Amino acid sequence: MRILLLEDNPRLAALVQEVLTTQGWAVDTATLAQEAWGLLEGFPYDLLVLDLGLPDGDGLALLQRLRGAGRKLPVLILTARDAPEARIAGLEAGADDYVVKPFHTGELLARVRALLRRSKGEARNRLGVGRLELDLELRRAWWEGRPVPLSGREFALLEFLALHPEGYYPREVLLEKCWPGEASIEPRTVDTYVRYLRRKLADDAIETVRNLGYRFRG
Repeated sequence: MRILLLEDNPRLAALVQEVLTTQGWAVDTATLAQEAWGLLEGFPYDLLVLDLGLPDGDGLALLQRLRGAGRKLPVLILTARDAPEARIAGLEAGADDYVVKPFHTGELLARVRALLRRSKGEARNRLGVGRLELDLELRRAWWEGRPVPLSGREFALLEFLALHPEGYYPREVLLEKCWPGEASIEPRTVDTYVRYLRRKLADDAIETVRNLGYRFRG
């Protein structure tokens, strides 16, 4: 699980990051809304912890932009704004939960766990295998946290191998499963696309076993 924390108070950000990392979650931090947006575009986070009062704008605007772009990741607002109107505005903008500062760390952890459990149950369009992360809906890939641009054929091949890491698959099977209906493609084309994927990921990402085929190693 990877969490993005958007908080412009350095001491509070360090405290929240420490509390979350003790649970085994990876936590990236940002102090500006624009910085956070760049991180959100580059990686499929499991949760956003969002402050509202930011140096370069209102966190509410970032939340609205996020939901307007169709992003469904859970968002927990962590703010000093405790008026009922502020809570209502945050939840109506698309936040999944709302915690007011000062807060009890135990309560914060409980709310984060609840959101991550809910997200895990709903995120069936996401696949993580070893160093690889795939968004099966948006057809995007990340390797060791960095975005990897893939063609349609590359993604189809990688998706199948990542979904079936337990077996070895010969060229003929991969042709049928990954590119059905493309009768003009030669079996050796699979070798070419495996080579492309190794260049973009790592040499050991896909294993070759003589007379058996290819297997994803992650």
